[in-house]
Amino acid sequence: MISRAKSDALFAEALNYIPGGVNSPVRAFRAVGGKPFFVNKAKGCRVWDVDGNEYIDYVGTWGPAILGHAHPKIISAVKEAADHGTSFGIPNPAEVTMAKMICSLVPSVQKVRMTNSGTEACMSAIRLARGFTKRDKIIKFDGCYHGHGDSLLVKAGSGALTFGNPDSAGVPADFAKLTIVLPYNETEPLKAAFAANKNEIACIIVEPVAGNAGLFVPKPGWLEFLREITKANGALLIFDEVMTGFRLAPGGAQERFGIRPDISTFGKIIGGGLPVGAFGGRADIMDYLAPLGPVYQAGTLSGNPLAMAAGIANLEELCGAALTPALSHPMGEGESSDARGDSGRHKNPESDSSAVPLSRRTGEGSGVRVSAY
Repeated sequence: MISRAKSDALFAEALNYIPGGVNSPVRAFRAVGGKPFFVNKAKGCRVWDVDGNEYIDYVGTWGPAILGHAHPKIISAVKEAADHGTSFGIPNPAEVTMAKMICSLVPSVQKVRMTNSGTEACMSAIRLARGFTKRDKIIKFDGCYHGHGDSLLVKAGSGALTFGNPDSAGVPADFAKLTIVLPYNETEPLKAAFAANKNEIACIIVEPVAGNAGLFVPKPGWLEFLREITKANGALLIFDEVMTGFRLAPGGAQERFGIRPDISTFGKIIGGGLPVGAFGGRADIMDYLAPLGPVYQAGTLSGNPLAMAAGIANLEELCGAALTPALSHPMGEGESSDARGDSGRHKNPESDSSAVPLSRRTGEGSGVRVSAY
């Protein structure tokens, strides 16, 4: 029997001071009928809670810990950076190093701007697209998650040509009217939307692989169609690579699928576990940002030296090692874990009994969805 006494006590205390007792809704585990447990240590693929229980972490802190928790190179880099100060509010050399790494790895990125989160990166990318095209409407896809910005917390209306509806209290209906939500992997609704909103659509924003929806991969030719229809209509194509960036390939999903978006957004891996985000793209578009251009974007902690140090170490280890071919192995729909040469189960280190059966996995690269037969 797992002891939860300390976690339960902490949760009860947290409820008095933090809404719902957590700082992000998914951590409450309410959707699966559970309660939070509180972690105070992590190493490799394992985490330990305050009651001493040990768990296998299959999500790697929701993406950033692609090398595992407490990787020695990342810890060393953060400690060294902290010795020189935790924040400066003025440029630091690590920002330039990180920018050069992203631009060299990601095929479409000529210039990049750092932010503090993936949400902030997506919000800024959309503002930039609107400013650059001088248009207001955007297209996103049902099931794709781009953070909690007001323009992006919108669900589909009753049809392809109807206004979107707010997906959260507090999102004004007028904001939702500027966001067109269409089904992922379909082409006809896109054609209809562009025909009905001629010269009004600033951009399409898409997860190349729909992560939060269950790791749905794009149908052959669909991403190419997005590229073609945006070019034909004077709109920009934004790839949200917060989850796929540096994971499906060193250059992200766009390298893997051979598509060049106009703007890309990043997060998670480029912070090595610290808060971070970034958006980048064509130089002529990025130069539309202040201080060179009229589109305003800023952040006190953008390019924070600790986050940059952690991210640089993460990318150096990930993209400079022999890990990339293993991470890039495609997994087809319905492929069992046995096809990858493993048993599909975590073996208890103290016995050969099966601890966690993984019956079915689908996804792309190291992005994996687990489901029952």
